[in-house]
Amino acid sequence: MNKRHIVLLIILAVLVGGYSQRDMLVTRLLQAGIDRQLSADGIAALGDGLHVGLCGAGSPLPAPKASGPCVAVVVNGALYVVDVGTDSPRNLTRMGWAASALEGVFITHFHSDHIDGLGELMTLRWAGGSFDSPLPVFGPSGIERVVNGFNEAYAQDFVYRQAHHGDSVAPLSAAGVVSQPFEKPAPGQSVTLLDEDGLTIEAFSVTHTPVDPAVGYRFSYKGRSAVITGDTIKDQNIVEMAKGADLLVHEALADNLVAMINEGARNNQQANLIKITQDIPDYHATPMDAAETAAEAGVGHLLYYHIVPALLVPGQERLFLNGAQHVFENYTIGYDGVAFSLPANSSEIIQISGGL
Repeated sequence: MNKRHIVLLIILAVLVGGYSQRDMLVTRLLQAGIDRQLSADGIAALGDGLHVGLCGAGSPLPAPKASGPCVAVVVNGALYVVDVGTDSPRNLTRMGWAASALEGVFITHFHSDHIDGLGELMTLRWAGGSFDSPLPVFGPSGIERVVNGFNEAYAQDFVYRQAHHGDSVAPLSAAGVVSQPFEKPAPGQSVTLLDEDGLTIEAFSVTHTPVDPAVGYRFSYKGRSAVITGDTIKDQNIVEMAKGADLLVHEALADNLVAMINEGARNNQQANLIKITQDIPDYHATPMDAAETAAEAGVGHLLYYHIVPALLVPGQERLFLNGAQHVFENYTIGYDGVAFSLPANSSEIIQISGGL
């Protein structure tokens, strides 16, 4: 028997032995993976600065890489979330930004796609954290009704989980959410909601008629700033509130692509879709609107989110932008998990993740 045959026999023996021990090997690999995941602290690894990620880049329309709208902001090891769309709480876990660090939620308006993940998020924080009070949810007047509704819907779940896990994991004192309402500021004004440890969070008005109130938020920390618009048309108030910001996270609806869906709905006699695609462009900003706002405000980078419609095929991003890339060149089209770091007291804008 030559050396080649001997080597082949050895390889075969190893493969047969490995196959016979496959359950043990998979178990070891799985345990190592679980240990690695549970020991990782994605938030602590970010360092000092203002860190912004898309836990949801999309809209009510289903998309494989764009869940319901959600923007996560990390400062000083604490996590803050603006809006909580479908599947966004799970995306936070995928991003390594654990809900156990969540200090507050900020709601821009009360459309269902901006609030429908709140129940899951508050439960993850409650069971995974070490808090002794409910999750604060900031929002313009009307947030009280939303918060009360979620607490009522989850009331029996609170009882079951506390009875099963006890106060060490699920104290009733920390269950659910508590509203932190504020009056929508007049155009040209803002209201400060948080000002501590160098972090300032302000709310300002946007235009999303007939939805009212509707607001955006500005986060500022150690010389860095990020502005999140929520849903809006092109609004001069956003220009004023975003002036000099490092990062502008602006919603965008491509009216040219929505017009194609409208045509398809007409061709197939889908009356509801015809009406919806006629209506939605009148209360959303286009990518061109967002680019012009970014240019006029003099921001460092523009991150498109709340993408409408879903971006599904190669080349569609150019159709989505429809020339906006020539108006403001420092932009990123958002997908779930896209994230940026703004290191403290610097001018760097670093993309730390291209998506999940």
